[in-house]
Amino acid sequence: MVEHQMKPVASFLLVLNFCMYAIVLGIGAWSMNKAINHGFLIGADYSLPAHFSPIHFPMGNAATGFFIMFALIAGVAGAASVISGISHLQSWTTTSLPAAVSAATIAWSLTLLAMGFGCKEIELGMRNARLRTMEAFLIILSATQLLYIAAIYGVRK
Repeated sequence: MVEHQMKPVASFLLVLNFCMYAIVLGIGAWSMNKAINHGFLIGADYSLPAHFSPIHFPMGNAATGFFIMFALIAGVAGAASVISGISHLQSWTTTSLPAAVSAATIAWSLTLLAMGFGCKEIELGMRNARLRTMEAFLIILSATQLLYIAAIYGVRK
């Protein structure tokens, strides 16, 4: 009986996490596009600037490049884990549980990694509103993704 009570909770968390991962991907894609369009320009003699970094972003601080790269990876893994999550919610049996849990756990671990870089970015300061939004979403996602993993463990048959 308890396992069927967790199905609506898991469904809600799956939809919530998908929407939040989609927002993280949107903001991360905007940031990556801005960095590519406004990055370092190499002069005619092809010499790199003194403090060249391949992960340079024109906004934010030194942690921004790593934060955005790992947030994009976490967003893609989180959105992809929704596929196995939907399949698991349809059948809600122990045969579909391992795929859903493994995909969700990988997405959660990548979200924690991105959240760590987000915390470092918060510590360093000097970031815009979009980056603050993405940091907040990843902090919230680290909790809701863990709750989703706990909710889908409610399958017993």
